[in-house]
Amino acid sequence: MGGSLAGLLAAHALAGHADRVTVVERDRFPEGAEPRSGVPQGRHPHVLLQGGQAAMESLLPGFVAELRDAGAPWVGMPSDMVLWQDGRWFRRVSASTHIYTGSRAQLEGLVRRRVLANPLIDVVEGTDVVGLLGDASRVRGVLVRERSGEKRAEPRALEADLVVDATGAATKAPQWLAAIGAAAPHEEKLDTGLAYASRIYRGPSGVLDGETLGYYVYPGPAQPHGGGALPLEDGTHLVIVSGLRGDEPPTGEEEFEAYLKRLAHPLLDRWISEAEPLSTPFGYRRTANVRRRYDLPGTPAGFLASGDALCTFNPIYGQGMAVAAMSAVALRDTLADPRRTPTTRRVQQALLAASRQAWDISAGADRGMPGVMGNALDGGPADRVAGWYLRRVQERAPGDPVVGRAFRAVLTLSEPVAALFAPPVARAVLFTRPAPTPVEPPESQEEPV
Repeated sequence: MGGSLAGLLAAHALAGHADRVTVVERDRFPEGAEPRSGVPQGRHPHVLLQGGQAAMESLLPGFVAELRDAGAPWVGMPSDMVLWQDGRWFRRVSASTHIYTGSRAQLEGLVRRRVLANPLIDVVEGTDVVGLLGDASRVRGVLVRERSGEKRAEPRALEADLVVDATGAATKAPQWLAAIGAAAPHEEKLDTGLAYASRIYRGPSGVLDGETLGYYVYPGPAQPHGGGALPLEDGTHLVIVSGLRGDEPPTGEEEFEAYLKRLAHPLLDRWISEAEPLSTPFGYRRTANVRRRYDLPGTPAGFLASGDALCTFNPIYGQGMAVAAMSAVALRDTLADPRRTPTTRRVQQALLAASRQAWDISAGADRGMPGVMGNALDGGPADRVAGWYLRRVQERAPGDPVVGRAFRAVLTLSEPVAALFAPPVARAVLFTRPAPTPVEPPESQEEPV
């Protein structure tokens, strides 16, 4: 259910284990790289983190080269970016990780072309899923209804041995499960009320500033406004600003640019004054962290959830696409494991595990933001100790290359959280003061030492 990134990659993973895989998608897919109404955040900045790149390459060999050939910007962190966090500028030392910052539509279009070339995968477009077939013990398919025509068609049954919910954050699967007598999942929620708005600009020379490919000001408890500019594949930049509940960025053109002045430094405002706007501002406000525990007893056999339908993160951390790919790898590998029978619960546990690090990062960071709400506010004593340690990591990451390298590896999901506790990192975190950082935004990369 769902033909977005998580659904397509899940279909690709399942195609090695089924006679036929059917993707049911409410939209009609565009011919090229165009935003879809079914991806409401599709016009906003997206990044493919390094952990997601590795997962994509494992699923679709050669995909990373294809993405680069299509012009997707490959941005080195921190060398290619001017970054600000908690009142400090990051030193622009040599890149230890790279992210892709091209449009969501471009990346999804490339994935769609590769996945749907498989003759075992069928697509039913322009069709809503409106319910599940089965009972409390097993899901046996879905009810679908075509969206074409003036009148809604009658629902029809589409039987299946396995149903995967990849309908995104707006999933209705909990209600559909309840309708067939199954238990709805327990939901964990953490919501800062963060909202953001984005607008496309073209700089006077097509770039930001010489060696600089992007700007980003990270929000934090002491400075809740965030924003930045990230390059797109056509030479333009997507500018984003964010604020918390009650102080959401506006979508009026003049108001959007006035809101930029609330950032901690005027560098983005200065660039905007010389850039040409190419779109109206777009807003987005659905940014809560939500995790649905389908791995607990009570979920019927034959049903799985993946992507945002399973675990939704605050989009400001850029984890969604990476986790969709990592979840598809987990699905593929668990089904192929010769040592264990892939029961529904075992596979769902693997999908949840694939999203756990991203959840810990996103929910952990959001717990410290003002005005945060939800039933997952208190992570317990262990999380409070970890929070103390991670605050010290964040204080040292801008100026200490060793801590910064580990910090970026964990944030980009390419290394486990344990990398932050490696002896060289732990010594710096526990026994040194934060190293000096630039007083003003660094205009260029540092010479390698």
